[in-house]
Formats: sequence, structure tokens, C-alpha cells
Amino acid sequence: MRIIGHIDMDAFFASIEERDNPRLAGRPIVVGSDPEDGKGRGVVSTANYAARVYGIRSALPISTAWRFSEAARKKGLPPAVFLDVNMRKYGEVSERIMEIVRRHVLPDSKGIVLVEQSSVDEAYLDLSFAGSYEEAERVAREIKNDIKTKEWLTASVGIGPNKLIAKIASDRQKPDGLTVVREEDAEAFLEPLGVRVIPGVGPKSEAAFMKRGIRTVRDAKRMTKAGLIEMMGKWGAELYLKLRGRDDAPIVLEWIPKSIGEQTTFNEDIPVNRSLKDRKALEAALAALAKNVHRRLLREIADGMPFTTFRSIGITVRFSDFITKTRIVTLKEPVKASSPVALKTIQFQALRLFMPFLDRRENPLIKAIRLLGVKVERFK
Repeated sequence: MRIIGHIDMDAFFASIEERDNPRLAGRPIVVGSDPEDGKGRGVVSTANYAARVYGIRSALPISTAWRFSEAARKKGLPPAVFLDVNMRKYGEVSERIMEIVRRHVLPDSKGIVLVEQSSVDEAYLDLSFAGSYEEAERVAREIKNDIKTKEWLTASVGIGPNKLIAKIASDRQKPDGLTVVREEDAEAFLEPLGVRVIPGVGPKSEAAFMKRGIRTVRDAKRMTKAGLIEMMGKWGAELYLKLRGRDDAPIVLEWIPKSIGEQTTFNEDIPVNRSLKDRKALEAALAALAKNVHRRLLREIADGMPFTTFRSIGITVRFSDFITKTRIVTLKEPVKASSPVALKTIQFQALRLFMPFLDRRENPLIKAIRLLGVKVERFK
């Protein structure tokens, strides 16, 4: 019997700040960039649950978060506390939490502890050693209690027959939740949920489903495998299985980033048709982002990450109206990160992808640009 758990820390960054600053107890907390009294240009990294009551969520423009906070303040509610991101501190807490998790997972027949850290605040764990869902639930409660006792933080856990169900389940009863979905109940568990709950179904896919009158997983299951493939491409075959709660993805012991990227939000939107100086500023920002990405890639490799090459380069462009577009190119051959041409390749391909945004090919309304991003992926 395969039993998989997924642990997800609750409002991780904000919860750490609240724990470490007693004066913030019970206050709405927003971790991200400086809102600058509503003029800030960044986004929310994490908001605690008190801030979410105001409508503040991760990835929300920080200026919008500030306006929501001000609206609450005018109603007599406590305004949000805005804090800078402290990744070093969050990383140290993450390491201690993952060590707690590993102590509760028994090794398999080969002596390997099957815990996959999927991000700074999430992990999958193989609980098959428990032998039953009841025992797996007991182990999960022990992990949650241990984290709460040692780190004064809460976590939500999902337990299911595979990674797909476990991850979705961990989000069902936040914060401090524990949801168990047995294999025989997996399909029924998914059916009433929105189709967006399936990993890989993003805003565009959701919109495509909505045009067909498909809102829930139950609705999507009415489509044939061939129909899903026609609509979604090759991934449609995998989606057909996921809609039925099937997933055979293994626990991956090494936490390997799927991509390494950098973004910058400009203090003022930069027009693309006003002057050569503006275009040069955009190109310079793109080159600097590529350089930072390459530097981070080399650092990850030096720290022991098991990859040495990349094959894809991508960019993100956000316009003044917050519409965001991404473009990516996959090279014929992988590029060694330490090679003399690696940085030049990233910069050249990023610029090549970006150039159409300076005219009507990718920017038909000639909108000003608010944010630029560069990333590399497909590591090996």
C-alpha cells in the first residue's frame, strides 16, 4: 500500500515574523516589498491569515495590498504591518523543520528516508511504512505537534495514495489542518473541486475549460482522453489520469529547482516608444537580470546542486496594466553553466525574446513596461 503525505507550512514567512515579534501577535502581516504608501512597485510574497481577510494574497501588487489595508483601517480595523523578506532567516527555519520531518519518517528497505523537499516550506513524505491510513495519520499528527512545539509554527498536512492527492488535500483545511483521502475516495474527493485545483491547469487552461462550460473536475471528466489531448496537447493524456486521481510520480530525494530566475519592477513604467534612452534602459535591465541569474546558477552548482547545464531561457514581461506575458526558448543543445558562452547565451536569447515587445509584434498597443524577468530551466 502506497501512502504519501504532503506537509505545507501555514503562511510561512509571515508566521515566522509573527513568532519572532511578539508585538505583531494577531496583527495582519504582509511580507514583501515596501508599499511606499501605495506607490510601491513590488508584490506580496506572503500574507498571514489575518491579512487575507482584507483580500491580501501572495503575488498581489504591493500597492493594492496597501490600499486594502487602508480600507480596513478606515473601517476601524488594524492596518497591515508590511515587512521586508528575510530569506536567510526563513531558510534556516526551513532546514530545522525538514530535519524534524525526516526524524519521523522510517527508512525504506534500502535504508533511504523518502522525504522530498519541494520548496522552502513544503515537502512530500512516503508514509507507506505506516501500513495503514490510521497509522499514517498518527505519524502526521506527531510531525505537526513536533513542529509546533519546537518551532512555534503550524503546518497543514494532506495524506493520500499519491503526491497529487496529498498536495491537494493539504490545502483543504488550512491553517493547522490534516486531511486524509484514501485511495478508494480519491476520485470523489476531486470531483466537486474547481478544475484549477489540478497542478498544471493554469489561468489560460482554466479559461479554455470555462468556454466549454467546464468548471469542476467532475465536468472535465466528461471529456474523452482524445478530446483532452486535442485541447491540451500531449499533456492532455496525463491530465486525463490526474482528473481521476491517478499519479505515479515518485518521491525525489534531491530538491532541484525547476528554474532559476530574477525579476525587477521599475520605479516607473518605462515606455517603449518614447526615446532610445528608454529602450536602452530596458535592454540594460534585461542584461543585468541575466547576469544575476547566471551568478545564482553558478552558486547553486557550487553549493552541491546536481546539475551543470541548462537548456531553456525564458523572460517575463509585465505591462503597465498588469497584463503579464512569458516567452521561452529551448536550445538544441544544453549549455554548460561554467562555460565562457553561458552568460552571453542567456543575455542574447533573453534579448531576442524581448525585442518583439518593443513593437507591435508582442505589444500591439505599445504599452509601457512595468516589470521584466529572466529565468533558465531544464537543468541536467
